[in-house]
Amino acid sequence: MYIYILYFIVILLANTIGAVSGMGGGVIIKPALDAIGYHSLQQIVLYSSIAVFTMSLSSTVKQWRSGTKINVKNALFLSIGAVLGGYVGNNLLNLLLSRSTDSQVLLVQIFITIATLGASLFYVNSAQTHFELKSKLAYGLVGLFLGSISAMLGIGGGPINVALLTLCFGFSIKQATVYSIATILFAQASQLTTSFLQGDFALVNPTFLLFIIPAALLGGYLGGLLNKRLPEKTVVRLYSLTIIGVLLINLYNLMTTIL
Repeated sequence: MYIYILYFIVILLANTIGAVSGMGGGVIIKPALDAIGYHSLQQIVLYSSIAVFTMSLSSTVKQWRSGTKINVKNALFLSIGAVLGGYVGNNLLNLLLSRSTDSQVLLVQIFITIATLGASLFYVNSAQTHFELKSKLAYGLVGLFLGSISAMLGIGGGPINVALLTLCFGFSIKQATVYSIATILFAQASQLTTSFLQGDFALVNPTFLLFIIPAALLGGYLGGLLNKRLPEKTVVRLYSLTIIGVLLINLYNLMTTIL
C-alpha cells in the first residue's frame, strides 16, 4: 500500500509545481519514479505521461475558467506541432527501446534532460534575448520540437518549454507557462493515443491509476490557482529552484545507473 501513497504524494507535489511553473510535472515525476525503481522504464514513461496529461487538462480548464487570456491561433499552431511531435517522439522512444536496454535508454534520457535543464536554468536567470517571432510556421515548428522532446523523454516537456517559448516569442514567464501547459496537453494526448494503439497500455496497472489520476487532477487545479495568484518573481524563483532539485535527482539516477 505504501507504494501507492508514495506515487500519490510524488505526483501531487510534482504536478502542483509543474502547473505553477509551466514545466508540466513530468520533469519531476519521471526521474523521481526512476529513483524509486518500482516499475520498468516503459511503465514509468506511461504513468508519467498519464499524470502529466491529466494535470495539463485540469490546469488548462482552470486557467480558461479564470479568464486567462491566450492567443487562440498561436496556441492552435503550437498544439498542432505538439501533436505531431508527440507522435514522432513516442516512435523514437519505442525505436530506442527495441534496439537498446532500459539502462542504455535511461542514460540517453538523463543526459538530454540534464543538458536541457542546465540550458533552461542559465537562460531564465541571465540577460534574456528575445527573437519575438510572429509567424504561425514558427509556432508550429516550436510545437513540433517541444512535443518530440516531451514524448521521447517522458517528462511532459519540462523547463525547456518555458525557456524556448520565452526565447522565441518574447513571452513573460507567466505567459509562457500558459502556452507551455497547452502544448503539453496536446503532446501527451498524441503520445498516449499512439501508445494505446500500439498496445502499450497492457503494461498499466489500473490500481495505480486510482492514485495517479486524482493526484494529477488535484495538482493541476492547485497549480493553476497558484499561477494566477503568485507574482512573476515568485514563479521565476520556483522555476529555478525546481530545476536545481530535478538536476540533483537526475545526477543521482545517473550515478546509480552507471555504478
